Amino acid sequence: MLTANTDLLLLFTARLSRLFAYGFLSVILSIYLIQIGLGIAEVGLLLSLTLCGDALISLVLTTHADRFGRRQTLILGAILLMFAGAVFIQTNNFALLVLAAIVGVISPSGNEIGPFLAIEQAALAQLLPDKQRTQVFAWYNLVGSFATASGSLLGGVLPLYLQSLGYSVLDSYRGVLIAYIATGLLLTLLFSCLSRRIETPVSNTSIPRTLGLHRSKKTVLHLSVLFALDAFAGGFVVQSLVAYWFQLKYDVPVAILGWIFFAANILAGISALFASRIAARFGLINTMVFTHIPSNILLCLVPFMPNLSWAIALLLVRFSISQMDVPTRQSYTMAIVAADERSAASGITTIARSVGAAIAPVISGLLLTSPTLISAPFLIAGGVKIVYDLLLYRAFKTLKPPEEQRI
Repeated sequence: MLTANTDLLLLFTARLSRLFAYGFLSVILSIYLIQIGLGIAEVGLLLSLTLCGDALISLVLTTHADRFGRRQTLILGAILLMFAGAVFIQTNNFALLVLAAIVGVISPSGNEIGPFLAIEQAALAQLLPDKQRTQVFAWYNLVGSFATASGSLLGGVLPLYLQSLGYSVLDSYRGVLIAYIATGLLLTLLFSCLSRRIETPVSNTSIPRTLGLHRSKKTVLHLSVLFALDAFAGGFVVQSLVAYWFQLKYDVPVAILGWIFFAANILAGISALFASRIAARFGLINTMVFTHIPSNILLCLVPFMPNLSWAIALLLVRFSISQMDVPTRQSYTMAIVAADERSAASGITTIARSVGAAIAPVISGLLLTSPTLISAPFLIAGGVKIVYDLLLYRAFKTLKPPEEQRI
């Protein structure tokens, strides 16, 4: 039990460290890329290629993690994170940045990217009994949201502090990237300390499999398509592009942007805890759908607010319920597949989300170049997400996880 608790602590610490780094990088990433000479359309394309590369690398790593080893795969992911940060510091060459974005791990949204989430989810589900799974996943997401919030705050404050010490604006942004690389080193150390309890249990190797799946292939495929649709919609409003939208429309300073996304991610994290309680009463699918629809209506309304204060207020209200579907979605996926399919199911559905999200930023970037269309990303994102919610409910309302058989 001590070893299992140690593994849980290490996984939570890795989640906290990683999301902190993603948060502080996402606030300045688009602005930094523009500072080094890229146009907004190029930034949108680069962010899309970043997510495409993540999908490809994650597919390779997560589908081989059980054979290669979950711990070793996590360590490799941390190394790729450091690689991407190092290249982004060293060059403004678009081709080299694209290479680093495709091969490395860098988050434009403040959200999870790379192979980490899929492998950690499978490890957590393996270490926990069914009745504790959703609650622990909620805390896992709460830690991540608080870390992203704190990172977003630092991402806005650190450049100003460095500038007050005499650093140029560009060098102050590079300071954020240096901290990002240091986080990769910390992750390498944390993952090296994990025990063999997180590795895949021995399974029947004679069962025919496709990308690690057997009995759940159709279910995982269906979920993956729906999750990709949801992520596609979310890709229009990744945090770095929303930050740029606020700066473009309201001329909001970077430091204020940091505070906005600090508060937003704090609210999102708290909502995850409420999600576990609601799910215990009403079920995972009901919680996923009927908390997500109102949040997407609010998202559509953000650009119609009469001033900055109202826009920020509505965005924060939206964040207070927007993430309730995250721990429930993760827990549901782990619950309805076999134990020896969890790494693959988590990896494939996570990658499907990355693929879906990869397409949207380049479109959003193009929309932001037009004064008449700068609000369109919010409307597209909210509308498509509502379609996803309705399709998900129709397809999976009767397929219940083990702990809900009497609900």
